[in-house]
Amino acid sequence: QIDINISNYIPDNYIENSSQKIEVYQNIALCRTEEDIQNVIDEIIDRYGVMPKELENLIEVARIKELCRAAGVLKISEKKNMMTNSKSIVFYCDKNKYNPDIVNELIKKYGYNIKFSAGIEPYVTLKIGELKDDELIGTIKDFLQTETVDN
Repeated sequence: QIDINISNYIPDNYIENSSQKIEVYQNIALCRTEEDIQNVIDEIIDRYGVMPKELENLIEVARIKELCRAAGVLKISEKKNMMTNSKSIVFYCDKNKYNPDIVNELIKKYGYNIKFSAGIEPYVTLKIGELKDDELIGTIKDFLQTETVDN
């Protein structure tokens, strides 16, 4: 489950036919590899032309889901601290794949912007501040590629 505040959908003016739109959503949801994603992108561009930003973001969310599977991350959630008005991303880890040995590597990379909880449901919180959609997606992908869990 990916719960981040970015626009990721297929605009009505890009694909007007609802059954075609549903088919594209299903094709994206079925992607399991980068090759699958690239095939869907090629098909979309061939059929409908250059993708709008919202659809590009939807494709990036599919990529993030694949990285989550590989890293043992079950859920990603964007949180806003009302007291400090700062934003964080919380990565909820599969407790069977959580690797506490990676902590030192992540601390070196993110310093005071990272917090760990190794309880029954382990999670890692990364402070992000204000980021544009592209920056947020890049930050999440970069974090997941650090391999926060053993795989």
